Amino acid sequence: MALTFRGGIHVAEHKHTAGCAIEPFEAPELVYLPMQQHIGAPATPCVAVGDKVLCGQTIGVMEKGLGAPIHSSVSGVVEAIKPMQDAQGRAIQTIVIRNDFENTLSPDIKPFTGDLTLDSLAEVVKKAGITGMGGATFPTHVKISSAKGKAEHIIINCAECEPYITANHRLMLEKPESIIAGLTVLLDAYGIDDGILAVEDNKPDAIKLLTEMTKDMSRIKVKALKTKYPQGDERQLMVALFGKELPAGKLPADLGCVIFNAETCAAIDTAVTSGMPLVRRVVTVDGDCVANPKNLLVPLGTPFSALLAHCGLKPNKTLRKVVSGGPMMGQAQYNIDTPVVKGTAAILALSQDADAKLASYSQCIRCGRCLAHCPMHLAPLYIMKYAKAEDFAEAESYGAMSCVECGSCSYICPASVPILQYIRIAKQKIGDERRKKAAAQKAAEEAKAKEKEVVKQ
Repeated sequence: MALTFRGGIHVAEHKHTAGCAIEPFEAPELVYLPMQQHIGAPATPCVAVGDKVLCGQTIGVMEKGLGAPIHSSVSGVVEAIKPMQDAQGRAIQTIVIRNDFENTLSPDIKPFTGDLTLDSLAEVVKKAGITGMGGATFPTHVKISSAKGKAEHIIINCAECEPYITANHRLMLEKPESIIAGLTVLLDAYGIDDGILAVEDNKPDAIKLLTEMTKDMSRIKVKALKTKYPQGDERQLMVALFGKELPAGKLPADLGCVIFNAETCAAIDTAVTSGMPLVRRVVTVDGDCVANPKNLLVPLGTPFSALLAHCGLKPNKTLRKVVSGGPMMGQAQYNIDTPVVKGTAAILALSQDADAKLASYSQCIRCGRCLAHCPMHLAPLYIMKYAKAEDFAEAESYGAMSCVECGSCSYICPASVPILQYIRIAKQKIGDERRKKAAAQKAAEEAKAKEKEVVKQ
């Protein structure tokens, strides 16, 4: 019997590209590499306009704080360093590189040959600039280090529950050995023997292949999960696999679990075995406006427009929206020249027909569907109500910050109310207020410390 969690929804899968093998995509003449492709602070450029750069060379470094370095996905010359809009609409310092199409590798790229420890693995992963490739983009080296002494289970998230996206599915079929090797590296580094490959049961071919390949590996198990959205959320994975509910404010490691996306796991294997940093990723290009949906291995920094041109748009469809990511949690793009970054799992080109559900909406009718289907067991309609009234303190009291932004509430709403958008506004305002209070408290403490120092003198 497939494992699952309480709540969630069944969505139309639209996995049109499940049978499309991954095709390499050649980098265009210009690539655009934002200095922030991760949660945390942006990287600082360490190259200048006019510099010659090599493929895999570090071009952005982290001087302090949470983050990950950025590497060039091509060899060529730095043409510009300027602010440009990213997929979230932020103006991010971006390095523009003119591709010389020679793909000359940096001499710094070397396989890891030292003793494998948790600290050495974290350093290799940090140097490779690996972040969560399922969309969260949390720096992977920080996740590895933060679970030191806590990890009991390593879970590789192969659920891929968002509609349309099949990048991980194809990776499981075409590069299963890399995912398994990455999991083995993690198990060795943590010194534990419980690795799980968690796959939704709408991918029987991947489950069969991974099970066959790991049949003689006693410390790796393949677990079939019921196909239900958002099964790929790490909290729902823990419930499905272990029946463990993650308390608010806690991390999976606090309950003994460390969870990595399938492509992130493969990137770890690549970094260890070859030294190659994260400079390309698999991207699903699909949507009802796309003439030839594909899975493409794309150099980071490639504009969305280049991929859409490569796959073609249907002449009988009117393009309404281009989405970065899946239709549930992805973000509509203002500019289709936005570049592919570490967290870009898919690019969807959707028409009015595909987007009709949220084209207009009426008032909440208090049917309670959003409560029944919320995987975090929240009351989305009340959070929305208080967000709409700009009573963010009350929205916070209803658990707004525990929302995982899966979009199940908006999807299931018969009135098509954009509940998630209101919750996102509430979370932003609550976060701003928390940061303001923290800054004020820090300033007060510093002033008090200075006052004591004056008194001492």
